[in-house]
Amino acid sequence: MRRIRNRALAVEAVITRHGTIVGPIMADLTGHPELTPYKGGWCGNDVFPSVLTAAQRKAVRTHTQNLGERLKTEGFRGFFETDFLVDLDSGEIYLGEMNPRLSGITSMTDVTAGAYADMPLFLFHLLEYMDVDYRININEINKHAAQESMEIWSQAVIKQTDDALGLITAAPKSGIWRMDSHGRISFVRDANDCTDLDTPNEVFYLAIAGPHDYRYRGLDLGIFVSRCRLQTDDGTKLTEIGRRWTNQFKEQFQSEPLPVPLV
Repeated sequence: MRRIRNRALAVEAVITRHGTIVGPIMADLTGHPELTPYKGGWCGNDVFPSVLTAAQRKAVRTHTQNLGERLKTEGFRGFFETDFLVDLDSGEIYLGEMNPRLSGITSMTDVTAGAYADMPLFLFHLLEYMDVDYRININEINKHAAQESMEIWSQAVIKQTDDALGLITAAPKSGIWRMDSHGRISFVRDANDCTDLDTPNEVFYLAIAGPHDYRYRGLDLGIFVSRCRLQTDDGTKLTEIGRRWTNQFKEQFQSEPLPVPLV
């Protein structure tokens, strides 16, 4: 990653008894200082049509499917996630790492279910562990999944980026939030499904840290899901809307200092 000018990508797949199904390809959000204190730390994903060229998409999907078929020979079944690096100068694709499990992008994979016959990839995973005899056409599903979707979905994982310690006394709650024309956000309604978004100026927020939790550098505060791009095309910074949502959510947190221990 340090030797090339690259874009980090992630893609999930599921190994079934009939073959490997590959999900949508998405760009990683990495190292943005508004979201994470860790240089190079993963902090979200963007799903959008032009993330790769047609040739690069085909190559990534082929590599992922081949990895799945190799794992299948070892007896592995179900979900796995693979990271790739695309050299922005040469176009070459490199394997980053592989995680044989559900991952931080699973929710994004399933929310874009339209990419593969409207059936979430996780359901194929469940079928492998159920006493169900089923038949599917792997080639047709992967062909449909490879078609470029026009939908945009993004998620951002907000960590505490400073060194302040304290006890959280107030925090944003899970649900749908809306941003007004002045860039201020407000809670709209309770929700547990990010597909409940009605307009582009709304996001779904999932609370991780809340009242009575201790705050510290690196703490996961929450995750928000948007129908807008949160990262610029070159991946070097957040979009303006991404920064506004991030900063506004961080401002919702209040805390009190930790008590000084008696000596």
